[in-house]
Order: sequence, then C-alpha cells, then structure tokens
Amino acid sequence: MTYVRAAEREEQIVAAAVRVLSSVGVPAMTLRAVAAEAGIPLGTLHYVFPAKDQLLRAVMGKVVQDISEALRAEAELDQGVEHAFRQGITTFWSRLVEGGLGLQIMQYELTTYSLRAEGAADLARSQYERYGSLVTEFCEQAAQAAGERCAIGYDALGRLTLALIDGLILQYVANPDSDRARRDLKHALDMIVLLADPQPAVSGRAVRSG
Repeated sequence: MTYVRAAEREEQIVAAAVRVLSSVGVPAMTLRAVAAEAGIPLGTLHYVFPAKDQLLRAVMGKVVQDISEALRAEAELDQGVEHAFRQGITTFWSRLVEGGLGLQIMQYELTTYSLRAEGAADLARSQYERYGSLVTEFCEQAAQAAGERCAIGYDALGRLTLALIDGLILQYVANPDSDRARRDLKHALDMIVLLADPQPAVSGRAVRSG
C-alpha cells in the first residue's frame, strides 16, 4: 500500500466528506460512506477521525478556507473597500453558490444538526463566528491596503454583510432563479457599500470596532 502522509490523508477524507455531505446531506452521512468515497478502509478513517463531530469540524474548516479563497481570488484589496466587496462577493457567489447548491444546503444542515445534537451546539456558534470573522478581516484588510476607513466598525460590518448574503443564499437554495438572485445581490452590495461609506482615512485616527 502506498504511504500517504497524515496531512494528505486528512485532506483526502475531508474532501470526500464534503462530496458525500453535498450529495446526501448531514443526517444521511455515515463514516462508512465517506470511507468508500475516499477509497480507504473504514478503520483508517476512524483512526484519523474517531468521531463524526470531529470530521464535521474539519469539513467546516475546509468550507471556511474555500470561502476565503473565493473572496480573494479576483479582489484587488488595494483598490478599496467598495471594489473588494463587489469583486470578492460576486466571485464567491459565482463559484460557491451558483456552482454548489449542495454545498450551501450542507452548511445550513450543519448548523441545524449542531444545534440539535447533544454536545455539538458550539459547532454552529463557531461556524458563524468564523464566517463573520472572515468578512470582517477581508473588509479591514481592504481598508488598510487602500488607506480608507469605514463609517461603522468592521465587526458589525462583517456580521451585517453575512446576514444579508446568508439570507440571499437561502432564498436562492429554495428557488434557484439566477437572474433574480444576481439583481438582489447587486442591491445588497449597494446597501453594504452605502452603510460602510468608505472614505480616505484621517492620519492617526483609529477605526472603531464592534
């Protein structure tokens, strides 16, 4: 048998789990199905991820990484907050929403599963904290790179942006009308930019958080 480094084996299993979860959903996912998808013995999967919750946490880490990569793929942060928001979120929508309905449904199922499963409620909290932090950091880095400041704190901007985009995704999952969703996404971005009101930063002036 070919030797596979532990990190590579973990990535292989997580990628297989994402495919299984996107196809059959969280309630129907079994470790046996993930092992079969990854092409490894069930015992090997149990060695790397002894419990289902551990695997789901690793899956969430992979999802957050993919979102971060999509946001930054075509965004030029030094062009300012407005440009970064419009370019980054539009690219994210094209790649991970329109291109992955099963992936989006899986994320909502992860939330509801963790809220109902005994001892797993912190997964939902961690999930949305990581989503919010991702958008917050993206906005703050764009502002710093362009020498801008925003009218509200980056933490609040991240949470409100997440709320708007999350709602649009849920509507799109329920009724995947691409033209309508694209129009609504543009309006949502207009609202976010208006709220953020990015302006040239005043030298020495701190940007508020919260």
